[in-house]
Amino acid sequence: MQERQSTGAEKEGAVISRSAGLVVRVLLALCVSALLYAMFHLLGNTVENAGGRSVFRWMVARWNDPVSYGTDYSIGWAIPVVSAWVVWRRRSDLASAPRSVYWPALLLVLAALVLHWLGARAQQTRVSLVSFVVLLWAIPLLIYGRNVAKIMIFPCAYLLFCIPYNFLDAATFPLRLFASAVAAGTLNGLGLPVERTGTIIRSLGEAGFDFNVADPCSGLHSLLAMAAITAVFSFLTQPTLLRKWTLFISALPIAIASNVTRIVLVSLIAAALGADLAVKVYEQFSGYLVFIVGIGLMLGLSHLMDRRWKGSVEHVA
Repeated sequence: MQERQSTGAEKEGAVISRSAGLVVRVLLALCVSALLYAMFHLLGNTVENAGGRSVFRWMVARWNDPVSYGTDYSIGWAIPVVSAWVVWRRRSDLASAPRSVYWPALLLVLAALVLHWLGARAQQTRVSLVSFVVLLWAIPLLIYGRNVAKIMIFPCAYLLFCIPYNFLDAATFPLRLFASAVAAGTLNGLGLPVERTGTIIRSLGEAGFDFNVADPCSGLHSLLAMAAITAVFSFLTQPTLLRKWTLFISALPIAIASNVTRIVLVSLIAAALGADLAVKVYEQFSGYLVFIVGIGLMLGLSHLMDRRWKGSVEHVA
């Protein structure tokens, strides 16, 4: 009888302990969320006339207005959704992961806070946004340990694609020059004589068209979008870290190849069917073409990486 009473008391104590632990975790999560809200939404942005003190409003303003801010960052709207979906997909792994406080992560938390302070002092809001992403990963590392942080590293790092990296705008003109040079060489190779002057491709035949590889044709927007798509695709499909990084890095040549394909196709349409139709195709459909070609190249490269080359060679031999 005493053993039964003891066992019942132990079970009741365990239930109370779990309930208390849950309450503590909820309160801790609320405190951390309130601090992050205060630091980044209420006191984050120090740039004057930039939509208030919120770093998030500053960021969303650049997602919504590519004309004023240069490069189109509208892909940013999809990034948090994908990141949240990856976390939801790994929810069972997060629930079962062993947890323990990892005190060395406190240094990373402090470093991220200093980074936010420096960004605010220098009026570099994107630096504060990087600090916010680092804190989203460093705080779980501190509280729950390396097992949880290992699961969270990709969805947190993926949020870096949300940040407008305006310094990339400097790459627009070199990308335009490179794309126009490759496209002109491809068109001459296909038998359509053209000459290139800077970023302008001019027909030397009877078609008589001029095609200016303007900023939207630089491929920078497609590069950012393809990098984001390739990152999540490689994370979900590739079994090793080396293959994940190989496929992710391939986003650069894939984006360039897709953009060159767009320029070549529009030029061929202009030569065969007239410049007016080519302009309509460019304005209405060329963006879709870039992503169709890019995703096709990404899937093709992934298929090549999945092939068992060693076994294929032995079979041929």
